[in-house]
Amino acid sequence: MSLIKKHLKTRPACKATFTLAADMAQNSECVCLTGDFNDWRDDSLPMKKKKDGSWSLEIELEPGREYQFLYHLGEKAYLNDDAPDASVPNPFGTGENSIIRT
Repeated sequence: MSLIKKHLKTRPACKATFTLAADMAQNSECVCLTGDFNDWRDDSLPMKKKKDGSWSLEIELEPGREYQFLYHLGEKAYLNDDAPDASVPNPFGTGENSIIRT
């Protein structure tokens, strides 16, 4: 897994690329990115499967903010990024949410 951030020079935006390694996807047929940037909707940001089996998605985020997120593997299975900027306990007491700082 990896997070790549690139601040745009032409306008105030940060392009963030989220990547989930093939072995972490647990043979999922669909992987989606979910977080407070999309109101935690599980299926609104589907990731694209790459030839090597990893999953990737690039989105634009407002710079200077902190966002919580998880990877949704379906069947109510969620996965944290293995190298987030930080992590925080989720409000349900069932684990942690990953953090990206833009």
